[in-house]
Amino acid sequence: MAAGFSSGMPVTGGLSRTVINYDAGAQTPAAGAFAALGIALVTMSFTGWLYYLPIATLAATITVSILTLVDIPMLRQTWRYSRSDFAAMAVTILLTLIEGVEAGILSGVTLSIALFLYRTSRPHSALVGRVPGTEHFRNTTRHDVETVSTVALLRIDESLYFANARYLEDTVYNLVASHPELEHVVLICSAVNLIDASALESLDAINARLKDSEVKLHLSEVKGPVMDQLKRAIFGCANRACFSQHLRRLARIFLAE
Repeated sequence: MAAGFSSGMPVTGGLSRTVINYDAGAQTPAAGAFAALGIALVTMSFTGWLYYLPIATLAATITVSILTLVDIPMLRQTWRYSRSDFAAMAVTILLTLIEGVEAGILSGVTLSIALFLYRTSRPHSALVGRVPGTEHFRNTTRHDVETVSTVALLRIDESLYFANARYLEDTVYNLVASHPELEHVVLICSAVNLIDASALESLDAINARLKDSEVKLHLSEVKGPVMDQLKRAIFGCANRACFSQHLRRLARIFLAE
């Protein structure tokens, strides 16, 4: 406000100044006051000495302070962990250096959203079976488990929404097509925190198509908030008692086999 009423320069915290304060151990806004006093002292007493100092020297001072923000070990770790995340990081860095901070931030946010939609549009799913002698169910490709030819337990490790609704349909249809002896398909929803309207429509379509094939669709381990939504939508047997009844019947089939 003082700068506005006195035609002065607006006061702000530059990135390089923030880095210098951090490296110096500054912890409160008082660092800005001390920096202002220091600048005033230098301006009044040392201007003649600094007048002929090359601008490149000042630029080098700022560059050296900013270089502490470049985390090379993190770049290496990201490259080893995920090439797609590294690509988004690299594009953000390059656009920041070439076009500016705004372009870099916008590109980073856009790429992150695009990567999220791509990854969640093809969620990981696994057929699971019971670990012998226990009540635990694990991935059939990773563990030695018991399965039943007439029951398929499919675990979906992602919330269901518009981006992966069609992928869910294709996954279930391919599963039924490759196992013609199936009578029950159980979608394990332990990792499903949300089912939006598009995914609900896909579940209705899956239920209708499986019914035509004389295969029953069941949902298990449905979380409370998701169950409440399903109740409002009247999807199939949209009450907890009906789900429990189906699961008890499946358990008897599983144990009988």
